[in-house]
Amino acid sequence: MNAELDALKGALDSQRKHVLGILDGLSEEDLRRPVLPSGWSCLALLRHLTLDVELFWFAGVIAGAPDVAGQLTAGSEAHWSVPEGMSAPAVLAGYRAAVARADAVLATAAPEQEPAVWPVELWPTWRLPDVRHILIHVLTEVACHSGHLDAARELIDGTTWLGGSPYAG
Repeated sequence: MNAELDALKGALDSQRKHVLGILDGLSEEDLRRPVLPSGWSCLALLRHLTLDVELFWFAGVIAGAPDVAGQLTAGSEAHWSVPEGMSAPAVLAGYRAAVARADAVLATAAPEQEPAVWPVELWPTWRLPDVRHILIHVLTEVACHSGHLDAARELIDGTTWLGGSPYAG
């Protein structure tokens, strides 16, 4: 990996750590409990990050992996739910596995490398031209969703990523 991608991946890794850190210590019940009007749970958001972000963009779009390519145009709404019977540890393990797979794709990528596959069915008039732009897009999305998880966690038990209430004292 070159210095540019290394810097972007370092920022992405910080956001990934944030995602897992803000969920740490929540019970299975709390991970499944929707607290915002939209109705998603923390686990559902983690499934979205797993399928629609880590797998979609890295293994699917950048690498063109056949096992992911068919999912590129699948209804993304379905990815905002946790399958019946899937445990919280399984969802967390799936996220970690998707991150490891994404990292393997990035390890051999170059910033100017074009995507192997582009889902024109989803975006016929929009396209990210290269790995650099895809990584910036993913970093932005993961950072945004880590903020959503911050809000959900604070509503669940008052915990913030900063460690307790930022307004205490």
